[in-house]
Amino acid sequence: MPASTGSLLRVRLGAPAMRPRLTPVSAPWVAVAAADDHAKTLRAYDSQGLAHAVDTSRVPERPLYVLDIDVSKAHRAGLAVLHKALTDKGLASAEPGPANSPDVAGWWATKVTAVEVKDDQEPWFKGAAEMFSLVTGFGVDGKARVDSVDMPYLDYDGTVYYPNQILVNWSNYKYNLADVVMMEDDDGTNYKALAQAITTALLTVTDQGAYIPLVNALLSAMPDSWFTDDPDYVESWYTLAKNSTGRLNGASGNGWMTVEPYFVEQF
Repeated sequence: MPASTGSLLRVRLGAPAMRPRLTPVSAPWVAVAAADDHAKTLRAYDSQGLAHAVDTSRVPERPLYVLDIDVSKAHRAGLAVLHKALTDKGLASAEPGPANSPDVAGWWATKVTAVEVKDDQEPWFKGAAEMFSLVTGFGVDGKARVDSVDMPYLDYDGTVYYPNQILVNWSNYKYNLADVVMMEDDDGTNYKALAQAITTALLTVTDQGAYIPLVNALLSAMPDSWFTDDPDYVESWYTLAKNSTGRLNGASGNGWMTVEPYFVEQF
């Protein structure tokens, strides 16, 4: 992260379910969030400084304060790093794409009206998930393109969200098709490494005059660790079209979203 990001340290309640158990006479324990999503226990300390092992398989009955990284803040700064790196490599543009037609002031988009994931790859002790999607396709110049889309509302799995969020700006793409990879940000995500993996995979892909799915090329370039921790692969959608409407199930069966075409008018 650049120095301008500022401090990333925070203290938070371990899980929302603990809030009703915070009372004037309660004595919450304090723990440091484990770096490993698959940690079996957390070491927590009581008010006397005594250590206790906390089972991570379920939210504990005792309220727990967790010291960790402000992932929301780091996530926003990291996406800016990712976008700049992709823009510098010609895989994203700094400015919005041109209008679809000189006679029409605006552009067509795909809007997400509802979305849910079964497993957000984030255990309770890491707090709410920080989700983002990578939209890939071929830009109007015929080169592979990646647009990062922040999804800050997608906090918890098993919950349906209704964001009405723009996912794809079709004026940025040559073909009527694009792919989507959804990921979850962990507190150790190296966005420069993520950008490097993406550029390594996509700069070698050339336009053959027909649409080529880019999901496999992108995923195959990522280190194995990114499918278990830092950051986590959540779901992917192939061949999303400009006229796609309704519910779209993800390729791995871990999530779904409903979409609809949406025309964004210019003033």
